[in-house]
Formats: sequence, C-alpha cells, structure tokens
Amino acid sequence: MSADVTKVDQAGEPVAGRTEGEATATPSGPPVGGAAPRREGGLAGFLSGPAGRNAGLVLALLLLIVVGIITAGDRFASPENALTILRLGSVIGVVSVGMTFVISGGGIDLSVGAIVALSSVWATTVATQTMAANYHWIVLVFAALVVGAVCGLVNGVLIAYGRMAPFIATLAMLAAARGLAEIIAKRRTQIIRERGFIDFFGGSVLGIPVLVIMFAIVAVVGWVLLNRTTFGRRTLAIGGNPEAARLAGIRVQRQTMYLYILLGVACGIAAVMIMARTTTGTSTHGTLYELDAIAAVVIGGTLLSGGRGTIVGTVLGVLIFTTLTNVFTLNNLDTSTQAVAKGAIIVAAVLLQQRVSRTRSG
Repeated sequence: MSADVTKVDQAGEPVAGRTEGEATATPSGPPVGGAAPRREGGLAGFLSGPAGRNAGLVLALLLLIVVGIITAGDRFASPENALTILRLGSVIGVVSVGMTFVISGGGIDLSVGAIVALSSVWATTVATQTMAANYHWIVLVFAALVVGAVCGLVNGVLIAYGRMAPFIATLAMLAAARGLAEIIAKRRTQIIRERGFIDFFGGSVLGIPVLVIMFAIVAVVGWVLLNRTTFGRRTLAIGGNPEAARLAGIRVQRQTMYLYILLGVACGIAAVMIMARTTTGTSTHGTLYELDAIAAVVIGGTLLSGGRGTIVGTVLGVLIFTTLTNVFTLNNLDTSTQAVAKGAIIVAAVLLQQRVSRTRSG
C-alpha cells in the first residue's frame, strides 16, 4: 500500500473529497477502523463539517467585535486598534500554526513558551550580536531558528524514538529550556543593538506591520502543507490511528520527529518576532504560550486526540482570543477575569467537539 494513502477521520467517516485537515478514506475497501456511520444531513451536518465550524468561529469573532464597539466605542473600532490586535496575535499565531501540526499528529507540546524564550536569549547574547555586527543582522534570525529547531529535534527524538509520553518529554523541555535561558541571560534583559534588525521587522509594508505579514505567510504555508501535501496527509493519518498508518507504509517515528522539529522552527520564528516587537531577549518571553497556543488550536476545531486539524480554524481561534483580550483591556477588566473567560471558552469548545464526535459516530 502506498505511503500516500491515508485513512478516514477520527470518527471513522469515509470522505469522498478531503476537506481541510481531515484524513481521507482509502480509495478501495471500507474505511480503517470499521464501517462508516451514517452521515448527518441538513443543518447538523453543515455545523459538524469544516465549513460549519469555521462559520461558527467567524460568527463568534463578529460578536466580539460588536461587543467591543458597544463597550469601547472608537477606541476599539479605530484602524490603529485593529492593527494592534493583529500585531499582538501574530506571535502566538505562528506558534499556534506549528502546534496545529503536532496536535493533529496525536501529540502535544508544553515547551513552546520556554523554547521561544531560549531562542530569544540565545539570539541576543553578546557573542551573537557581535557576530551580527561583523556580518549581518540575519545572524540573529539564524540563531533563533537553529535553537528552536534543535529543541524541537530533542523533543521529537525523545517522543518518537525514546517512546516517552509527549506530555512528559515536553514538560522536561519546558523546565530545561526556561532554566537554560535564565542561566545564559543571568536573569537579565538583553537589549538588541542591531538597528537593521529592528527597522526591518518593526517596520510595515503598505501600512501593514511586517509581523502581521509574517503571520499570514506562516499560516498560508501551514495550510498548504497540511492540506495539499503528502506530509499533511501522513500527519493526519498518524494522528487518527498510528498503527494503521504504519501498516500503510508511513514511517511513523520519523514523521513524528519532523512534526516537533516543525513546531520548534515555528517557535524560532515567534522568537524573532517578539524580539523585534520588544527589542529585547529575555527568559520571560513566551510565558504561558503553550496554554494560549493549545487553546487557539482547540477552539479552531483541531481534535486533541489527533486525526483532524485546521489551519483556518487555528487562525480564527487566535483572533478570537486576541480580540477578547483587547476588549477586556480597553474596558479595564483585570487579567483574572480574562483567564476565567478563556477557560470557559476552552471548556465549551471541548464539550462541543465531543458532542459533534458522538453525533457523527452514532
């Protein structure tokens, strides 16, 4: 059987034409894992599909925008505030795109925030900045990407070949990377002195911040990779049923390692972005990014159990949370209230996923 042949989605439903981020059925024979359940029709079927899920997210985002306009008026509705929302969401958005691949592949990563911090610290050390001054500021970018990729590689090797549980392996990386960042920076904030780096990434193109453009590029590349390549089909197949994927000829261990490296590179990109936004590198960067990224991915419709992922949903999830934070900030609501609201949204999203999954499989 070809390695390109993947299975059905998490509910076991064969799909005639693959929708975004869902595994496909084999071209002949019944779907892997048993007979297909009945397909929902009408409104229920639409809402349980990718288009319905995305429509629900768009509606939620629009409702938040209306609330923001009502409660904060012109302060929220101004173009400057819209760019602020996009700029703030761009960094965690890049991490969330990478997290979508890992979760779609049946994994999880709790170390993304620490990897962002370590990447930013390593890229802003005196030695790295001296090298950048002697050659080009691209050295800072290269250092951040390499550190992120190496951390992802370590996670991937421990999980894929060391057979460690993703939760444990990435929890260990969280502690180790954050601690190493503190040691390197000596718990101090490192200032970026390369003006070329700051001017480039802190600038804008046609009024759109470069950080927002970077997020858009990463999202588009992620969508193509997940939905239009063999890499994406293998990822979804592994997330849905690793054993079936192995029997189909997919090298599960290697693919799993690649997923964590991909997320590590995304963390490196996010580190470059936060360095440009704050002009610093510090061990406190990326705090709680792992929770925000997982929340955005889950809200977007990616199954925590793997086998289904959606980049469009993840982008909408990031925008929802960023807009929610902006509305709360403009209305002078404390961070504790924001945390409660985010927690309620996450619980509601997971419960909705479970309900839809039971409906499609029952």
